[in-house]
Amino acid sequence: MAFQRARNEAQREVRRQTILETATEMLAEMSVAEISLNELSRRVGLAKSNVLRYFESREAVLLELLENALEAWVAQLPGELAIGVDERGSLRERVDQVAAVLSASLVRQAVLCDLLNAQGSVLEHNVSVEVVVRHKRSASASMAACADTIRRHVPELGNGAWTVSALALMLAGSLSSYGRPSASALAAYEADPALASLNLDPHAFLEDTVATLISGTLARQ
Repeated sequence: MAFQRARNEAQREVRRQTILETATEMLAEMSVAEISLNELSRRVGLAKSNVLRYFESREAVLLELLENALEAWVAQLPGELAIGVDERGSLRERVDQVAAVLSASLVRQAVLCDLLNAQGSVLEHNVSVEVVVRHKRSASASMAACADTIRRHVPELGNGAWTVSALALMLAGSLSSYGRPSASALAAYEADPALASLNLDPHAFLEDTVATLISGTLARQ
């Protein structure tokens, strides 16, 4: 795709959205670490210098994708919890149901989890203070909305719902890489069955850990 020079704000916004959409498509094919600005520019059909007119770095592109993915996930979470949690259930039942819904929902968000995994170590580097401030404000709003949603189903959590929300997302991001073990790791598990416990099932591990996190937060209230 070859673009003519953007001459107004509407055309510039089309360029920005095209860059974001192309990066999203690339994340469906490869990990965050494999995405390069050169390849992104080639697929968009712009020179790298022109891409940098819209985003100050590769990391700035990916941070905005993270903001968008997190906002989209938070927006769909109320409906998923409404279906999966019995409001008449006991506290223990509601805790287990919320953990099950959260974990299943996050495991389905492969791109979001991959971006979360890279957030602190990669995405927040090589970007300006202004970009990080914008990102943190967006993330803070999403985290607050997520906490409010969880609190509706487990009101006993109170302010602890924010902690549960934040740690659930951190865990999902960290666990995302375990869902794609290397060929050498898989061979090691096969060669030594005693290592099988280290071959984590991200979904099951996340569900159990989130349930434990909620229960522990309640116990500390």
